Amino acid sequence: MIRLAAWFRERLPVSGEKLRELTNEPVPNHLKLWWFCLGGTPAYLFGVQIVTGILLAFYYEPSAGRAYDSVRYISEEAAFGWFLRGVHKWGSTLMVAAVILHQMRVYFTGAYRKPREINWMVGMFLLLSTLIAGFTGYSLVFEQLSYWGATVAANLTDTVPLVGGLLKKMLLAGDAYNPRTLPRFFILHAAVLPVAMILVLGIHIAIIRLQGVTEFPVPGDSKARVKHFNFYPDHLYTELLIGLFLMILLTTLATIFPAGMGPRADPLTTPELIKPEWYFYAAFRWLKLMPLTAAVLSTGFIVFVMFAWPFIDAAIRRWTRVSEASVWIGIAGVLAIVALTVWEAAVEH
Repeated sequence: MIRLAAWFRERLPVSGEKLRELTNEPVPNHLKLWWFCLGGTPAYLFGVQIVTGILLAFYYEPSAGRAYDSVRYISEEAAFGWFLRGVHKWGSTLMVAAVILHQMRVYFTGAYRKPREINWMVGMFLLLSTLIAGFTGYSLVFEQLSYWGATVAANLTDTVPLVGGLLKKMLLAGDAYNPRTLPRFFILHAAVLPVAMILVLGIHIAIIRLQGVTEFPVPGDSKARVKHFNFYPDHLYTELLIGLFLMILLTTLATIFPAGMGPRADPLTTPELIKPEWYFYAAFRWLKLMPLTAAVLSTGFIVFVMFAWPFIDAAIRRWTRVSEASVWIGIAGVLAIVALTVWEAAVEH
């Protein structure tokens, strides 16, 4: 063992002390508050999604003729398949919620302002990628929601001026839902989006490492009090405890509320009532409130504004001299999203 350790030290000259010095950077004191640590939660859940997704992919068959039956086999016959599918489903739900909450925390604390504008846009890309991953994920089951949700999404895409037709063909692998559509969704969900998210997440973390974490005063802190603490072991143990809590929560949800299956997709029967996952409720209700083209264009404009918000916020503060106007705009936006979500959840059509 001594010779083996010496062999590794000769080829990898990194001692434990050097490793601790490399990773044990001071962490701002405000990160002891849980709502400032939401960034690690979706990263952990993303890891859970990758592991459970790989295990599910061993049994899933991405074809219109076999997809539904393969999911049923996973849910009813494969050893612990129901559990893995439940963890994957609830992990997706919690990951979407965590990314949204993290982006809200960054917004309301003004952590997107100069010089962190680029990282805000990177975070927005991760948010959109997470939502698209959720959409492509439930499209793979090939139940009624899967088929008609994809059909509605493609028709909405087709209304985008100039590029809508091309985007629809790229999404469906043709002019309409066909045997090549489901394999395309599977490739997007299982390969393209995870790789893109890993790369963008690496960029996100690299920028944080270069710029440092935005520091905020903690209520009750005195000048004499230490304003930083060590990453190891304090913050690392906190993240491990959060991971343990999330694993217990996912296990509980997957056991008590296992992932079910709706009716098999039927292209000839349009369901009377079909709704997307909860995180699309606000957009779904918005699309029902105005003409289709206007709704799609306004949704695209809202997404553009969200990406460009650091620069818009800087212009607002420069012109109005109101430093926290963004807070009131953000509160109005959150209330509107919550109202549209509750409205869509409460009505049948």
